[in-house]
Amino acid sequence: MSIRDHNLDCIASMTATFKISQTASVDDLKDADVGKAVTLKSGNTVGPCSAATALLGKLIALSLTDADNGKRVATVQIGGVCRLPIAATYPVVGNRVIGAAGGAVCQAPVLTGYDPAGGNIARGTVIEVNSTTDCVILLN
Repeated sequence: MSIRDHNLDCIASMTATFKISQTASVDDLKDADVGKAVTLKSGNTVGPCSAATALLGKLIALSLTDADNGKRVATVQIGGVCRLPIAATYPVVGNRVIGAAGGAVCQAPVLTGYDPAGGNIARGTVIEVNSTTDCVILLN
């Protein structure tokens, strides 16, 4: 008998709702960003992860429609197990991640003297990597 595949996505999911950051009065998150990595911005807002940003979690849902700039809220998975898109440098099982361009995550750098005063911005534990497409992360 073979081992049965398990879908770990959303185990022990914890979500929170945030306002959406804006650029020139336009929301930084759109419907096409659902499922991507987001980062915490100023004033309790979230936006898409970009290079070397701290991962907050996975964008699960947006209220209203893309045309409702300034009125929408974002539901973000901030705990549990989730699947996120990856970019180079691709993460390795057992290691941590940081934000990458386009709402993806990448392998966190080695701890060094340039880490911020609050500590290294790396988050999570990678538990599975799917080629160069995505990875499963425990948001711990």
